Amino acid sequence: MADSGAVITYGMLEEQSNRTAQLFRRYGLQAGDAIVVFMENHPTYMEIMWGAQRSGIIASCISSTLLVDEVQYMVFDSGCKIFFTSRALLPVAKDVAELHANRKIKWFLVDGKDGHFDNYLEERARCPDERIKDEILGGTMLYTSGSTGRPKGVKRVPPKAPPGIDAQLLTRFDNEHPAVALGRSFFGWEENSVYLSPAPLYHAAPLNYNLAIGSLGATSIIMKTFDPEFALECIQKYKCTTGLFVPTHFVKWLKLPEQVRSLYDLTSINLIFHAAAPCPIPVKEAMIQWFGPRIMEFYAGTEGNGFTIISSAEWLRKKGSVGRVPIPGVEIKICDETGNVLAPKQDGLVYFSGGDQFEYHGDMKKTLESRHPKNPLWSTLGDIGCIDEEGYLFLTDRQSFMIISGGVNIYPQSVHSKLIVHPKVQDAAVIGVPDEVMGERVVAVVQPLDWSSASQDLANELTAYLRQRMSHIKVPKTIEFLRQLPRHDTGKLFKRLIRDAYWGKGSTEYLGTIPKRSML
Repeated sequence: MADSGAVITYGMLEEQSNRTAQLFRRYGLQAGDAIVVFMENHPTYMEIMWGAQRSGIIASCISSTLLVDEVQYMVFDSGCKIFFTSRALLPVAKDVAELHANRKIKWFLVDGKDGHFDNYLEERARCPDERIKDEILGGTMLYTSGSTGRPKGVKRVPPKAPPGIDAQLLTRFDNEHPAVALGRSFFGWEENSVYLSPAPLYHAAPLNYNLAIGSLGATSIIMKTFDPEFALECIQKYKCTTGLFVPTHFVKWLKLPEQVRSLYDLTSINLIFHAAAPCPIPVKEAMIQWFGPRIMEFYAGTEGNGFTIISSAEWLRKKGSVGRVPIPGVEIKICDETGNVLAPKQDGLVYFSGGDQFEYHGDMKKTLESRHPKNPLWSTLGDIGCIDEEGYLFLTDRQSFMIISGGVNIYPQSVHSKLIVHPKVQDAAVIGVPDEVMGERVVAVVQPLDWSSASQDLANELTAYLRQRMSHIKVPKTIEFLRQLPRHDTGKLFKRLIRDAYWGKGSTEYLGTIPKRSML
């Protein structure tokens, strides 16, 4: 653990995860039963996950930023039988426990004891450290970020064996984690790799990549939260060779003074990779100039229905692309609203064909909406984009974020990518709001680098800056300021919360971090 300096060896992890698996059996949990992990990046996180992995448990790792209503919904929806949390999140967790007082759920606190919550470490210590007799590979049910609506559970379990194949071959705990093959093939992971993990472990990629690194026997350096300078310090101190980041991490790195960035030796890095959100072209260019051609990008979702990947060399030739599908038999199809396949360089819904199938837990309506209207084995995450003649994918925006102003389709991401690189902008969101004449008008909500600069003068400066770089139709008609935009710890923007406030469906006070008084 980078922040505390705590070290967990593989011997310790083996012992602790065995005890955790024994704890699950002691409380009656069998393969297919569910637990919920509601914690920040904590030293006990991975031992709980490895205990679940070796006992067939389905683990729902949920965001540490959630409020009571969201957590209690996921506890109910997942069928949770054991709930893990930390003292830092106890105020929310205690309210959730009260709401579920009539359900048979075991509540554990990983760093103490309080009311309904028993001491996990004490309970674990009472369990034997040998392997359970019925080891079987577990799975996850992770929830989508909820950036476009209510979070949806996506269950990922070991695949069913085809006819003639022993099912136990696919469900053995000793099998390599599925992400190991990806890491070896595309990221160059090996036993000597040192993986920097700055993102929250409840998100699909950081969680699965840490499990994969563990399966390989390599080293993970887990940060509690991302701090731009501390991340550079970790790379130098631990000689990190690889790591997963998001574009907001890059933006924060690049906004560090040059004299700070130059203090750190980053030569140990072989390859870093990024995902989760589109990366503005100027940001990616600056990162490649700084790190060299050691940056890989991929596009995928919690649903796991397909992915694309692109190297620095490819990206410099195809700037703005998120890559192409590297797996034979999986293809990208760009389709219009009626399902017709579009020609190259035409925007439409991005579908994967030939990839893994998924279902949204308990939400068949959403599951069916993700399927192609004519080919039910094709599925989409709701993104808009196009492919070129070589099969490289260029994302435009989320379908649900598109603005229709005066009959013209405007994709907010094209405005955001210009706005975010302005030297006085820390973060930004671009949304459509109701307009009696145009139907919708474009509004930019900006988090300035320095709050004292939030003024009409800055709004005018940003408007002039954008007018020089895009069609006047796309330029926001209004620019407003917030002290802090609501971003998921994974870097995804909760644009829905901002949009709903303007459309009268929500309040900017919902997250607590965006008081109305901070709006000009």
